[in-house]
Amino acid sequence: MGDMSRIKRDPAVMAGKPCIRNMRVTVAMIVGQIAEGATIDDLLQEFPYLEREDITQALRYAAYMASGQEIDLSPAA
Repeated sequence: MGDMSRIKRDPAVMAGKPCIRNMRVTVAMIVGQIAEGATIDDLLQEFPYLEREDITQALRYAAYMASGQEIDLSPAA
């Protein structure tokens, strides 16, 4: 599965949707942008506070969830 330490779920942030480092950037937003044709470099330019590993972990998380398996994400500390 790989490292998922940057993906957080907190009921107080974006209604508990999986987010990157507890920011208001959801995994779904990243995946949606990629699906629309954005590249990782496009996203890094548009959102300078993101890091490449943030995006790759979001994509890895989405792929894992699409496989029908669950990942236990503890609430952000």
